[in-house]
Amino acid sequence: MEKWEWVGVRETVVDMPPFYAMEVFERAQELERQGRSIIHLEVGEPDFPTPTCIAEAATKAVSEGKTHYTSSVGILELREAIVEDYVERYGVSISPSQVVVTDGSSQALLITFCALLEAGDEVILSNPHYPCYPNIIKFLGCVPVFVKVSERNGFRLSPQEIKEKIGSRTKAILINSPGNPTGHVLDADTMNEIAALGPILVSDEIYHGLVYEGREHSILEFTDNAFVVNGFSKRFAMTGWRLGYIIAPKNYVRLLQKLMQNFFIAANTISQWAGIAAIREAGPDVKRMVEIFNKRRKLTIERLRKIGFGIAVEPTGAFYVLANAKKFTGDSLKFAFELLEEASVGATPGIDFGTNAEGYIRFSYANSIENISTAMDRLERYLKSRQAP
Repeated sequence: MEKWEWVGVRETVVDMPPFYAMEVFERAQELERQGRSIIHLEVGEPDFPTPTCIAEAATKAVSEGKTHYTSSVGILELREAIVEDYVERYGVSISPSQVVVTDGSSQALLITFCALLEAGDEVILSNPHYPCYPNIIKFLGCVPVFVKVSERNGFRLSPQEIKEKIGSRTKAILINSPGNPTGHVLDADTMNEIAALGPILVSDEIYHGLVYEGREHSILEFTDNAFVVNGFSKRFAMTGWRLGYIIAPKNYVRLLQKLMQNFFIAANTISQWAGIAAIREAGPDVKRMVEIFNKRRKLTIERLRKIGFGIAVEPTGAFYVLANAKKFTGDSLKFAFELLEEASVGATPGIDFGTNAEGYIRFSYANSIENISTAMDRLERYLKSRQAP
């Protein structure tokens, strides 16, 4: 457990590690400008175009002059659509007044923790984890407390181990299912046990809708003592639209509203109108994308195993495979850049996701079957030559 010590905002940023997935991506772009053919398996971004119905809704909003500020918490029609979506998918009871619309789920995470935390508070989360989680927590003068998960049990969070980490300064438990980088989906019993532990829950549900076996659950099925963070980027292929939202306990909404007013005014107006179409009209498009993602998932797992990467438990959600690369390296950062420079394949080093992912490489299958196949051919050829006498 890290010892809390306040250091000031600038010092926190100076000490903040880079987002290594973006470091690999930006180096890959440099190589592409030099004429290299790079296959991107490092970026967590659907390669599909945004569905036509969503783009048409945005064009319609522009033509109708819907280009001005909205309420700081978002247009009512979108908040009502989000509520309808959660009622239909999870059977939960929430109100549009609990929904705050944001410019993406990253902004949603930031203002959620701004509203929730005081300096020195602790937030319990898994290791591995999405890289930005601990950076946001530390930026606010608070302490991330890690619970290790491993491939031996499919990267499943243990409620008992979380319970052992709860202390006098614990303010929240952060969960992410389907998970990045693991692709693990928490089952209902585990989520129910975590919800019963006491501290408020922050549930990152950005990969909901991208599940290939079984089904995902919202934390709101098990408790009202929770913030849900979600968005449109992954499920609807809308990463550049920057549209997310928070479903918050009622007593926190006013705090979130003031944060939006002071720091961001309101979320992107055009994207909000497009978001309504996403929820109400893009279901068939999402179904088609999920079917294609699943084919890519199976291919990626099969080829990685053939090459020699370890995958003890197959991921069933999101669009990532966290592959054990310890056969090849003990330094995932160095190895990821080696694969980029020598094999022309972008992949994310495990260390980006925490110390317990060192020795692993995350591969995203948010790319075409053809590109994934070519990338695996390149990796196989390079790693065979690398191992040769």
